Amino acid sequence: MTTYEEFIQQNEDRDGIRFTWNVWPSSRLDASRMVVPLGCLYQPLKERPDLPPIMYDPVVCTRTTCRAILNPMCQVDYRAKLWVCNFCFQRNPFPPQYAAISEQHQPAELIAGFSTIEYTITRAPCLPPVFLFVVDTCMDEEELTALKDSLQMSLSLLPANALVGLITFGKMVQVHELGIDGCSKSYVFRGTKDLSAKQIQDMLGIGRAPGPNQQQQQRVPAGPVPPANRFLQPLHKCDMALTDLLGELQRDPWPVPQGKRFLRSTGTALSIAVGLLECTYPNTGARIMMFLGGPCSQGPGQVVDDELKHPIRSHHDIQKDNAKFMKKAIKHYEGLALRTATNGHCIDIYSCALDQTGLMEMKQCCNSTGGHMVMGDSFNSSLFKQTYQRVFAVDQKGDLKMAFNGTLEIKCSRELKIEGGIGSCVSLNVKNGAVADSEIGMGGTAQWKLCTMTPNSTMAFFFEVANQHAAPIPQGGRGCLQFISQYQHSSGQRRIRVTTVARSWADATVNLPMISAGFDQEAAAVLMSRMVVYRAESDDGPDTLRWVDRQLIRLCQKFGEYSKDDPNSFRLAENFSLFPQFMYHLRRSQFLQVFNNSPDETTFYRHMLMREDLTQSLIMIQPILYSYSFNGPPEPVLLDTSSIQPDRILLMDTFFQILIFHGETIAQWRNLKYQDMPEYENFKQLLQAPVDDAQEILQTRFPMPRYIDTEQGGSQARFLLSKVNPSQTHNNMYAYGQDGGASVLTDDVSLQVFMEHLKKLAVSSTT
Repeated sequence: MTTYEEFIQQNEDRDGIRFTWNVWPSSRLDASRMVVPLGCLYQPLKERPDLPPIMYDPVVCTRTTCRAILNPMCQVDYRAKLWVCNFCFQRNPFPPQYAAISEQHQPAELIAGFSTIEYTITRAPCLPPVFLFVVDTCMDEEELTALKDSLQMSLSLLPANALVGLITFGKMVQVHELGIDGCSKSYVFRGTKDLSAKQIQDMLGIGRAPGPNQQQQQRVPAGPVPPANRFLQPLHKCDMALTDLLGELQRDPWPVPQGKRFLRSTGTALSIAVGLLECTYPNTGARIMMFLGGPCSQGPGQVVDDELKHPIRSHHDIQKDNAKFMKKAIKHYEGLALRTATNGHCIDIYSCALDQTGLMEMKQCCNSTGGHMVMGDSFNSSLFKQTYQRVFAVDQKGDLKMAFNGTLEIKCSRELKIEGGIGSCVSLNVKNGAVADSEIGMGGTAQWKLCTMTPNSTMAFFFEVANQHAAPIPQGGRGCLQFISQYQHSSGQRRIRVTTVARSWADATVNLPMISAGFDQEAAAVLMSRMVVYRAESDDGPDTLRWVDRQLIRLCQKFGEYSKDDPNSFRLAENFSLFPQFMYHLRRSQFLQVFNNSPDETTFYRHMLMREDLTQSLIMIQPILYSYSFNGPPEPVLLDTSSIQPDRILLMDTFFQILIFHGETIAQWRNLKYQDMPEYENFKQLLQAPVDDAQEILQTRFPMPRYIDTEQGGSQARFLLSKVNPSQTHNNMYAYGQDGGASVLTDDVSLQVFMEHLKKLAVSSTT
C-alpha cells in the first residue's frame, strides 16, 4: 500500500489536483467541524506529455440536468453496450462508433490511468489568437527604446497567423491602422473622454454594413477585406509595417511643465482597446497587452493629478479615506474587467516605473481575466525583458503555452455541493442543484469563465457535504467530482480537458483517525491563504488576523492530542505539524502585513498568490532557505535567525526575490579577494555554488524574481531579516553565544512564543 504522501503526489502528477482532505467526512455537521473546508487546488492545464491526442467528441450523459462526461469510474455493460453515469446513475447507450468495444478493447476514456483526458473538437472553427498592444509613450527616451526593442522581439515569437493591433497613448490615444501601403495612419481620440463600444465602433468605422463602394468590390471573387482588419491584421501580412511603426514611435510630444506629471490617459486607452475587440472579435481568444510607465493622470481611470507635489495614494491615505481618485478609478477599471471577461478576452499589465502606476485600482483587469500582472522598476531591466520573453514560452510542438477564452464547469455526486472558487476567473452565474447556499469566494455558480490559462494557472474550489447528520452517507462508498475545462488552444483548436476524481467517505464520529490521516497540510495552507487574502481585500487587517488565529486554535483543539489545561502535553500528528508554522509565516507575510509596501506592491503580491500552483504558493508563504558552508554539501536550513552564521552563505527564495546572503567572515574574506588567489580555489567554488543555484531558479520562474546579493550588515540584508523567524531579538540578548545566529530588531513574536500561546489556548478548558 502506498503512503498518503505518495498517493497525494501521484494524484497531483496525474490530475493536477490536491485536496485538503483525502478521506471525506460523511455528513454536513462533521464536515463543518473539520475547520479547514473540504476543497481542492486544480490546474486545468497541467502539463502531461503522456496524454493521448483524442480527435473525437466526448460522450455525454443523456440526462439534460446532468451532462457529465464518460470516465473510468462509470459502470459499463459491454454486452448491452450501455454505460451508467456515476453522477446521476442514468443508463446511457454508447454511440454507434463505439460498437466494437469490449473489456479487452476499451476506448482511452475508460482506462483507469486516464482520469484526466483531453479531447480536440475537430468540428469547431479554428480561430487565430488576437494580440492587441497598448503602449504608453510618456517615458524618457531610454525607457521607450528598451520597450520598443522588447515589443519588436516579441513579434518574432508570435504565431504567423496571429492577429495583431497597436494602440499608443499619452495625452491623446492613437489607434494605428496597419495598412500595407507604407503610409502610417492613425485615429486620434481625446484622452479625457470615456467612449462606449458603440461610439468606438462608429468612429473607427468597424463592423458596419459595407457601403456602395465596398459592394462593388464584393463581386470580386476573393471578397473585400472587412474594415476591422485595418486595425487587426494577420502578423505575416503586417510584420514589416508593424516593426517599422514600433521603431518610429516617439515619446509623447505634449510639453510637461516643471513640477508637473505627464498627462497620461491610461483609462481611455484601455477602454478603446476593450471596445475595439468587443466589436470585432467577441468570444474569441484575445489578449490586450498593456505597457505602463507611470500613473493615469487624466480622464476616466485617473489615479493621481498632474501636480508632482501631490504623491499617489499610500495605504495610510486609503485607511484615512484620503485617496480622492481611488473609488471612481476602481469602478472604471472593474467595469472594463467585466466587459473583457464577458467576451473571453484578457488584459495583461506590464508596469515598469520607480513609483506606483495605479495597479491597485486596475487589479480586477488582471484578476478577473487571468492576465499577467508584472511589476518592475524599468523596461530596460533584465527582470522585465526576460519575464516578457517567457510570456511567449512554447511547448514541444512549438505552440504557445497559453490557452484562451476558457470555461470551467464542475459536476459532483449528489452528496456534494459547490460553495465557490477563488482564482483568476469570473462567475458565469450558472445555478443548478449542485450549487450550495453558502459561499466561499465566487459562489452561486457551477461554472466559471477563465479567459486565459497557462500550465501553472491554479484554481481553488470549495465543497460542502450535503447530507444531514441524521442520514450520513453509507460507509465504503466514494464521492466523485468532474472538472470540465473548455478552451481555445493557441493553435486555434477548441479543446476539452476532463478530470474525474473520487475519494472515500468516512464517518467522523467513529473514524476520525482515518479522516485525519488523509489531511494534506500543504494544500490546506494554500487554500486557507487564498481564503484569508480574499477576505483581506474587503475586511480590516486586524479582523483578518483574528480569523486566522481562531481557525488555527480550533484545528489544534480538534486534531491535537493533549490533556486539558496542560500545554506541555500537546502533540500534533506529523501531517498537521507544519500547518501552524505556515499560518505563522502567513500572518507575518506581505499578503497580510501591508506596512512597508505600497498599495500597488500589495496588489501584485496578492495577485500572484491567487494564481500560482501549490509549490510556488508555499514558497511565497514560507520562503525556502539553503545554507552553503565548508562542512558539506548545501542543505536546507530553518527560516530562523539561528541559521545566520558568520561562516555560511545563505540562499533565500521568497518567489519574488532570490537573495544570496554572505555571513560576516565570508564577507570579509570576499572583500579581501581571497577567491582570486589560487590556493583558495575551494573558497571560490563556495562563493560560486549559490550563484549557480540561483541562476537555475531565475531561468525558469515567471515573473522573473529580483536578484539580491548582500552580506551581514548590508542595507539589503533587511530582506532576509524581515522573513526569518526572530528567535533572537534585542529583547533576549542574553541568549547570545549559545547557538550563535544574528539578532533581529523587532517586536514580532517568534514562532516558539507563537506556538506556546497556541498550545495554551488549544488545551484551555475555557476557550
